[in-house]
Amino acid sequence: MNSHNADQKLPLQGTGGAFGSILANVKGDRWIWLIVLMLSTISMLAVYSSIGTLAYTRGVGVESILMKHLFMILAGIGLMYVSHRLDYRYYAGISKLLMLITIPLLLYTLFFGARINHATRWLVIPGTGLSFQTSDLAKLALITYLARILSRKQENIKDVKNSFVPIMGSVCVIFALIGPANLSTGLMLFGVSILLLIMGRISIKQIAVVCLAGMVLLTGMLFLGSRRETHISRVKAFFHPELADKDKLFQGNHAKIAIATGGFFGKGPGQSTERNYLPEAFSDEIFAIIVEEYGLFGGIVVVSIYLFLLYRCIKIVTKAPKAFGALLAAGLSFSLTIQAFANMAVAVGLGPVTGVPLPLVSMGGTSILFTSIAFGIILSVSKDIDEPKAAKEKGNDNKVIVGEIA
Repeated sequence: MNSHNADQKLPLQGTGGAFGSILANVKGDRWIWLIVLMLSTISMLAVYSSIGTLAYTRGVGVESILMKHLFMILAGIGLMYVSHRLDYRYYAGISKLLMLITIPLLLYTLFFGARINHATRWLVIPGTGLSFQTSDLAKLALITYLARILSRKQENIKDVKNSFVPIMGSVCVIFALIGPANLSTGLMLFGVSILLLIMGRISIKQIAVVCLAGMVLLTGMLFLGSRRETHISRVKAFFHPELADKDKLFQGNHAKIAIATGGFFGKGPGQSTERNYLPEAFSDEIFAIIVEEYGLFGGIVVVSIYLFLLYRCIKIVTKAPKAFGALLAAGLSFSLTIQAFANMAVAVGLGPVTGVPLPLVSMGGTSILFTSIAFGIILSVSKDIDEPKAAKEKGNDNKVIVGEIA
């Protein structure tokens, strides 16, 4: 019987080469890995359909832009693999460093950042031609920092000086630096922070103080910020479209046309017409293109994938053995799913224009990389759940074999 068991294991040993070795080291929730692959595939199809106008304006072929997007997706999967192999507790150690790097970068971006699409949200990486939104780094930095503080200060969580002030300060400073140029991202990150404070057993009074401070900052951005006219016009166009200028309704109207003409099964891959009219069809409005080409059925599939992602992440949060892991996975998963549903809500007309991409689907450069790192960290937390379970099962198997030999 022992020789029979050994023979069964032999074909699995030494096969697959380097690729097999990589697959053997893929850990964590396999459903999340599948979700990543599904979203990446949908992204390639949707981006290919929606970049014709972009390619024409740049004077390049569609294939060259698509290959660049494919490279970013593969690089993102590589970063996801590396970040999931690291013990998630490692991120607690670098959270302070991330904050120390992020705050100066956000300040520099606010005053000297590259102005793209009428907003200074980007920093250009010298010598590469690549640009990245410092708010993407700020998401990782703030969530890991809050998870670290909330998990380490549980015994004196109500201590105002040592616990509450650093928490409130970090949330409000990041919001104040992101909000003026990227209000939608700032609001979503602020909301995720409040959810983490609730999970971290911060008192209702202290949470109310943070919310009040956030409201004061928000009011200042809406009425005194450099993009106040843009913010106010978008809100007015959403609540009172009859009073808004036609150019303010252009994007929303064409997104609605794309969705309305998609039917149940859509026009078919590559058959979108609204891609020629929608600004940022490959990014902000990519969900409208998906529904136009794949219909209501395709839209339901995409929504279901993100809902399933949220479900898998909630399972990870509830089973995580350490408070830091649970808070870290919760913060990152809430950030990803809230962003996804905000993007889709705008496309179907349930919210004002925000300018946030659909995670792992919209075409983007470094935003895909930062999103992939977030997925990798979530997988690292899930690995901490799976490995003790696997060790326990292995121990039980050994007991059975020993009993049979005896």
